[in-house]
Amino acid sequence: MSAPLVLAVPAKGRLQDNAEEFFARAGLALIKPRGARDYRGAISGLDGVEVAYLSAAEITQQLAQGAVHLGVTGEDLVREMIPDADKRVVLIDGLGFGHANVVVAVPQAWIDVRNMADLDDVATAFRHHHNRKPRVATKYVNLTRMFFSDHGIVDYRIVESSGATEGAPAAGTAELIVDITTTGATLAANGLKIVEDGTILRSQANLVAARGAQWGKAEREIARVILDRIAAQARARAFREVRCRFPACNDALLENIKQRFGVQTPFGGPTSSGMLTLHCPPDQVYALTSFLRESGAQAVSVAELGYVFSRDNPLYAKLEAGL
Repeated sequence: MSAPLVLAVPAKGRLQDNAEEFFARAGLALIKPRGARDYRGAISGLDGVEVAYLSAAEITQQLAQGAVHLGVTGEDLVREMIPDADKRVVLIDGLGFGHANVVVAVPQAWIDVRNMADLDDVATAFRHHHNRKPRVATKYVNLTRMFFSDHGIVDYRIVESSGATEGAPAAGTAELIVDITTTGATLAANGLKIVEDGTILRSQANLVAARGAQWGKAEREIARVILDRIAAQARARAFREVRCRFPACNDALLENIKQRFGVQTPFGGPTSSGMLTLHCPPDQVYALTSFLRESGAQAVSVAELGYVFSRDNPLYAKLEAGL
Protein backbone atom coordinates (compact mmCIF):
# COMPACT_ATOMS: atom_id res chain seq x y z
CA MET A 1 0.00 0.00 0.00
CA SER A 2 1.36 3.42 -0.95
CA ALA A 3 1.79 6.15 1.66
CA PRO A 4 -1.26 8.42 2.07
CA LEU A 5 -1.53 12.07 1.16
CA VAL A 6 -1.26 13.93 4.46
CA LEU A 7 -3.50 16.94 5.11
CA ALA A 8 -2.59 18.89 8.26
CA VAL A 9 -5.28 20.97 9.97
CA PRO A 10 -5.32 22.96 13.24
CA ALA A 11 -5.75 20.78 16.30
CA LYS A 12 -7.93 22.97 18.48
CA GLY A 13 -10.02 26.06 18.91
CA ARG A 14 -11.81 28.21 16.42
CA LEU A 15 -9.27 27.50 13.68
CA GLN A 16 -10.04 23.78 13.88
CA ASP A 17 -13.78 24.46 13.80
CA ASN A 18 -13.42 26.78 10.81
CA ALA A 19 -11.19 24.33 8.94
CA GLU A 20 -13.62 21.46 9.48
CA GLU A 21 -16.54 23.63 8.38
CA PHE A 22 -14.62 24.73 5.28
CA PHE A 23 -13.90 21.17 4.16
CA ALA A 24 -17.42 20.00 5.05
CA ARG A 25 -18.93 22.67 2.77
CA ALA A 26 -16.86 21.20 -0.06
CA GLY A 27 -18.20 17.72 0.67
CA LEU A 28 -14.98 16.70 2.42
CA ALA A 29 -16.06 15.82 5.94
CA LEU A 30 -13.10 15.35 8.30
CA ILE A 31 -13.63 12.37 10.60
CA LYS A 32 -11.79 10.70 13.49
CA PRO A 33 -12.62 6.98 13.27
CA ARG A 34 -10.70 6.20 16.46
CA GLY A 35 -12.37 8.88 18.57
CA ALA A 36 -12.47 12.63 19.11
CA ARG A 37 -9.23 12.67 21.15
CA ASP A 38 -7.20 11.14 18.32
CA TYR A 39 -4.74 13.36 16.47
CA ARG A 40 -5.11 11.41 13.23
CA GLY A 41 -8.19 11.33 11.04
CA ALA A 42 -9.46 10.86 7.50
CA ILE A 43 -11.81 12.33 4.93
CA SER A 44 -15.13 10.55 4.75
CA GLY A 45 -15.56 8.71 1.46
CA LEU A 46 -12.10 9.55 0.13
CA ASP A 47 -9.43 6.87 0.48
CA GLY A 48 -5.72 7.57 0.55
CA VAL A 49 -5.86 10.63 2.82
CA GLU A 50 -4.57 10.96 6.37
CA VAL A 51 -5.60 14.04 8.35
CA ALA A 52 -3.01 15.20 10.88
CA TYR A 53 -4.17 17.51 13.69
CA LEU A 54 -1.33 19.84 14.69
CA SER A 55 -0.81 23.36 15.97
CA ALA A 56 -0.62 26.07 13.30
CA ALA A 57 3.10 26.50 13.97
CA GLU A 58 3.71 22.75 13.69
CA ILE A 59 1.78 22.65 10.41
CA THR A 60 4.03 25.38 9.03
CA GLN A 61 7.16 23.50 10.12
CA GLN A 62 5.91 20.25 8.59
CA LEU A 63 5.12 22.00 5.31
CA ALA A 64 8.62 23.50 5.22
CA GLN A 65 10.13 20.05 5.72
CA GLY A 66 7.87 18.36 3.16
CA ALA A 67 6.55 16.04 5.86
CA VAL A 68 2.90 16.80 4.93
CA HIS A 69 1.44 17.44 1.49
CA LEU A 70 -1.23 20.02 2.30
CA GLY A 71 -1.83 22.13 5.38
CA VAL A 72 -4.11 24.82 6.73
CA THR A 73 -2.16 27.60 8.40
CA GLY A 74 -1.88 31.38 8.48
CA GLU A 75 0.08 33.21 5.82
CA ASP A 76 1.73 35.19 8.64
CA LEU A 77 3.32 31.99 9.96
CA VAL A 78 4.37 30.88 6.48
CA ARG A 79 6.09 34.18 5.76
CA GLU A 80 7.67 34.37 9.22
CA MET A 81 8.81 30.78 9.71
CA ILE A 82 9.82 29.64 6.21
CA PRO A 83 12.78 31.39 4.58
CA ASP A 84 12.15 31.89 0.85
CA ALA A 85 8.64 30.62 1.41
CA ASP A 86 7.57 30.83 -2.24
CA LYS A 87 10.36 28.42 -3.17
CA ARG A 88 9.32 25.83 -0.60
CA VAL A 89 5.53 26.00 -0.48
CA VAL A 90 2.60 26.92 -2.71
CA LEU A 91 -0.11 29.11 -1.19
CA ILE A 92 -3.04 27.61 -3.07
CA ASP A 93 -5.97 29.61 -1.74
CA GLY A 94 -7.13 31.87 1.07
CA LEU A 95 -9.87 30.13 3.04
CA GLY A 96 -11.86 33.13 4.26
CA PHE A 97 -11.20 32.80 7.99
CA GLY A 98 -8.41 33.55 10.44
CA HIS A 99 -8.12 37.13 9.16
CA ALA A 100 -5.55 39.27 10.94
CA ASN A 101 -2.96 41.89 10.05
CA VAL A 102 0.68 42.05 11.09
CA VAL A 103 1.25 45.72 11.91
CA VAL A 104 3.72 48.23 13.30
CA ALA A 105 2.28 50.02 16.35
CA VAL A 106 3.73 52.91 18.34
CA PRO A 107 2.57 54.74 21.48
CA GLN A 108 -0.33 57.11 20.89
CA ALA A 109 1.78 59.77 22.59
CA TRP A 110 4.10 59.75 19.57
CA ILE A 111 1.97 62.34 17.82
CA ASP A 112 4.66 63.13 15.25
CA VAL A 113 4.76 59.53 14.01
CA ARG A 114 2.14 58.90 11.36
CA ASN A 115 4.02 56.80 8.81
CA MET A 116 7.18 54.74 8.47
CA ALA A 117 9.21 57.72 7.28
CA ASP A 118 8.30 59.54 10.51
CA LEU A 119 9.28 56.44 12.46
CA ASP A 120 12.66 56.41 10.75
CA ASP A 121 13.25 60.03 11.84
CA VAL A 122 12.16 59.35 15.40
CA ALA A 123 14.30 56.20 15.61
CA THR A 124 17.40 58.13 14.54
CA ALA A 125 16.65 60.95 16.99
CA PHE A 126 16.01 58.42 19.76
CA ARG A 127 19.43 56.81 19.20
CA HIS A 128 21.20 60.17 19.33
CA HIS A 129 19.31 61.29 22.43
CA HIS A 130 19.43 58.05 24.44
CA ASN A 131 22.64 56.59 23.03
CA ARG A 132 20.80 53.38 22.19
CA LYS A 133 18.42 52.16 19.52
CA PRO A 134 14.66 51.96 20.18
CA ARG A 135 13.44 48.45 20.95
CA VAL A 136 10.79 46.68 18.88
CA ALA A 137 8.95 43.89 20.69
CA THR A 138 7.66 41.19 18.36
CA LYS A 139 7.14 37.51 17.65
CA TYR A 140 7.59 38.29 13.95
CA VAL A 141 11.35 38.77 13.83
CA ASN A 142 11.89 37.96 10.14
CA LEU A 143 8.88 39.91 8.87
CA THR A 144 9.93 42.90 10.96
CA ARG A 145 13.50 42.88 9.65
CA MET A 146 12.37 42.63 6.02
CA PHE A 147 9.75 45.36 6.39
CA PHE A 148 12.02 47.78 8.23
CA SER A 149 14.75 47.15 5.68
CA ASP A 150 12.32 47.91 2.84
CA HIS A 151 11.67 51.28 4.50
CA GLY A 152 15.34 52.01 5.10
CA ILE A 153 15.06 51.88 8.89
CA VAL A 154 18.23 50.69 10.63
CA ASP A 155 18.09 52.36 14.05
CA TYR A 156 16.16 49.74 15.99
CA ARG A 157 16.74 46.60 18.04
CA ILE A 158 14.39 43.63 18.14
CA VAL A 159 13.26 42.26 21.49
CA GLU A 160 11.66 38.87 20.96
CA SER A 161 8.31 38.70 22.72
CA SER A 162 7.10 35.58 24.45
CA GLY A 163 3.98 37.01 26.07
CA ALA A 164 1.45 39.75 25.40
CA THR A 165 3.40 41.89 22.96
CA GLU A 166 1.00 44.84 23.17
CA GLY A 167 1.95 45.34 26.83
CA ALA A 168 5.68 45.76 26.17
CA PRO A 169 5.79 49.59 25.82
CA ALA A 170 3.76 50.12 29.00
CA ALA A 171 5.99 47.65 30.83
CA GLY A 172 9.08 49.53 29.66
CA THR A 173 10.59 46.55 27.80
CA ALA A 174 10.19 48.10 24.34
CA GLU A 175 9.38 51.42 22.70
CA LEU A 176 7.18 50.05 19.90
CA ILE A 177 5.87 46.71 18.66
CA VAL A 178 5.11 44.60 15.64
CA ASP A 179 2.14 42.35 16.33
CA ILE A 180 -0.89 40.71 14.81
CA THR A 181 -4.33 42.27 15.22
CA THR A 182 -7.84 41.83 13.90
CA THR A 183 -9.56 45.07 14.89
CA GLY A 184 -6.84 47.12 16.58
CA ALA A 185 -8.96 47.38 19.74
CA THR A 186 -6.42 45.64 21.98
CA LEU A 187 -3.66 47.90 20.70
CA ALA A 188 -5.75 50.99 21.40
CA ALA A 189 -6.58 49.71 24.88
CA ASN A 190 -2.86 49.54 25.54
CA GLY A 191 -2.24 53.09 24.36
CA LEU A 192 -0.90 52.13 20.94
CA LYS A 193 -1.73 53.19 17.39
CA ILE A 194 -1.04 51.52 14.06
CA VAL A 195 1.32 53.41 11.77
CA GLU A 196 -0.60 54.48 8.64
CA ASP A 197 1.57 52.56 6.19
CA GLY A 198 2.70 50.06 8.81
CA THR A 199 0.64 47.05 7.76
CA ILE A 200 3.26 44.41 7.01
CA LEU A 201 0.90 41.62 5.95
CA ARG A 202 -2.83 41.07 5.63
CA SER A 203 -3.06 37.45 6.66
CA GLN A 204 -5.71 34.75 6.67
CA ALA A 205 -5.82 30.97 6.86
CA ASN A 206 -4.49 29.44 3.66
CA LEU A 207 -4.46 26.03 2.08
CA VAL A 208 -0.75 25.46 1.52
CA ALA A 209 1.08 22.74 -0.39
CA ALA A 210 4.63 21.58 0.35
CA ARG A 211 6.86 21.51 -2.70
CA GLY A 212 9.21 19.09 -0.93
CA ALA A 213 6.58 16.44 -0.20
CA GLN A 214 6.36 13.21 -2.20
CA TRP A 215 4.09 14.09 -5.11
CA GLY A 216 3.59 10.90 -7.09
CA LYS A 217 0.75 10.10 -9.44
CA ALA A 218 -1.52 8.88 -6.61
CA GLU A 219 -0.94 11.94 -4.42
CA ARG A 220 -1.57 14.30 -7.32
CA GLU A 221 -4.82 12.58 -8.22
CA ILE A 222 -6.10 12.79 -4.63
CA ALA A 223 -5.09 16.46 -4.49
CA ARG A 224 -6.91 17.05 -7.77
CA VAL A 225 -10.13 15.59 -6.33
CA ILE A 226 -9.85 17.66 -3.13
CA LEU A 227 -9.11 20.89 -4.99
CA ASP A 228 -11.83 20.23 -7.57
CA ARG A 229 -14.44 20.04 -4.82
CA ILE A 230 -13.11 23.14 -3.08
CA ALA A 231 -13.12 25.12 -6.35
CA ALA A 232 -16.65 23.94 -7.18
CA GLN A 233 -17.96 25.07 -3.81
CA ALA A 234 -16.19 28.43 -4.14
CA ARG A 235 -17.86 28.99 -7.52
CA ALA A 236 -21.21 28.10 -6.00
CA ARG A 237 -20.79 30.67 -3.20
CA ALA A 238 -20.03 33.35 -5.76
CA PHE A 239 -23.32 32.97 -7.64
CA ARG A 240 -27.04 32.37 -7.39
CA GLU A 241 -28.86 30.47 -10.11
CA VAL A 242 -31.53 32.58 -11.79
CA ARG A 243 -34.00 30.82 -14.11
CA CYS A 244 -36.88 32.11 -16.18
CA ARG A 245 -38.88 31.50 -19.32
CA PHE A 246 -37.83 34.29 -21.65
CA PRO A 247 -38.60 33.52 -25.33
CA ALA A 248 -38.04 37.16 -26.34
CA CYS A 249 -34.41 37.12 -25.23
CA ASN A 250 -31.95 37.55 -28.09
CA ASP A 251 -28.15 37.63 -28.33
CA ALA A 252 -27.92 41.41 -27.98
CA LEU A 253 -30.14 41.48 -24.89
CA LEU A 254 -28.26 38.55 -23.37
CA GLU A 255 -24.93 40.30 -23.88
CA ASN A 256 -26.37 43.43 -22.23
CA ILE A 257 -27.48 41.33 -19.25
CA LYS A 258 -24.02 39.78 -18.90
CA GLN A 259 -22.24 43.12 -19.05
CA ARG A 260 -24.68 44.96 -16.81
CA PHE A 261 -25.08 42.44 -14.00
CA GLY A 262 -21.87 40.40 -14.18
CA VAL A 263 -23.75 37.16 -14.89
CA GLN A 264 -22.53 33.99 -16.51
CA THR A 265 -24.49 31.74 -18.88
CA PRO A 266 -23.34 28.22 -17.98
CA PHE A 267 -25.63 26.56 -20.54
CA GLY A 268 -25.65 29.22 -23.25
CA GLY A 269 -28.69 31.23 -24.32
CA PRO A 270 -32.38 30.34 -24.00
CA THR A 271 -33.42 26.80 -24.89
CA SER A 272 -35.92 26.04 -27.65
CA SER A 273 -38.69 26.38 -25.05
CA GLY A 274 -37.37 29.80 -23.98
CA MET A 275 -35.88 28.68 -20.65
CA LEU A 276 -32.89 30.78 -19.62
CA THR A 277 -30.43 29.88 -16.84
CA LEU A 278 -28.08 32.50 -15.47
CA HIS A 279 -25.49 32.53 -12.70
CA CYS A 280 -25.61 35.91 -10.97
CA PRO A 281 -23.53 37.50 -8.18
CA PRO A 282 -25.68 37.59 -5.01
CA ASP A 283 -25.65 41.38 -4.73
CA GLN A 284 -27.06 41.73 -8.27
CA VAL A 285 -29.90 39.23 -7.96
CA TYR A 286 -32.75 41.64 -7.29
CA ALA A 287 -31.60 44.11 -9.96
CA LEU A 288 -31.33 41.27 -12.47
CA THR A 289 -34.72 39.77 -11.67
CA SER A 290 -36.33 43.22 -11.93
CA PHE A 291 -34.71 43.77 -15.32
CA LEU A 292 -35.79 40.36 -16.60
CA ARG A 293 -39.41 40.94 -15.59
CA GLU A 294 -39.44 44.43 -17.07
CA SER A 295 -38.05 42.97 -20.31
CA GLY A 296 -40.72 40.32 -20.69
CA ALA A 297 -39.95 37.38 -18.39
CA GLN A 298 -43.09 36.34 -16.56
CA ALA A 299 -41.68 34.51 -13.53
CA VAL A 300 -38.13 34.28 -12.25
CA SER A 301 -36.81 31.71 -9.78
CA VAL A 302 -33.64 32.13 -7.71
CA ALA A 303 -31.81 29.27 -6.00
CA GLU A 304 -28.60 28.81 -4.04
CA LEU A 305 -26.02 26.54 -5.63
CA GLY A 306 -24.29 23.64 -3.92
CA TYR A 307 -21.42 23.12 -6.34
CA VAL A 308 -20.47 24.41 -9.77
CA PHE A 309 -17.97 22.10 -11.44
CA SER A 310 -16.22 23.29 -14.57
CA ARG A 311 -13.69 21.75 -16.91
CA ASP A 312 -10.97 24.00 -15.52
CA ASN A 313 -9.57 23.44 -12.03
CA PRO A 314 -7.64 26.64 -11.20
CA LEU A 315 -6.56 25.47 -7.75
CA TYR A 316 -5.06 22.24 -9.05
CA ALA A 317 -3.46 24.14 -11.92
CA LYS A 318 -1.80 26.40 -9.33
CA LEU A 319 -0.54 23.35 -7.44
CA GLU A 320 0.82 21.72 -10.59
CA ALA A 321 2.55 24.92 -11.65
CA GLY A 322 4.24 25.16 -8.26
CA LEU A 323 5.55 21.61 -8.04
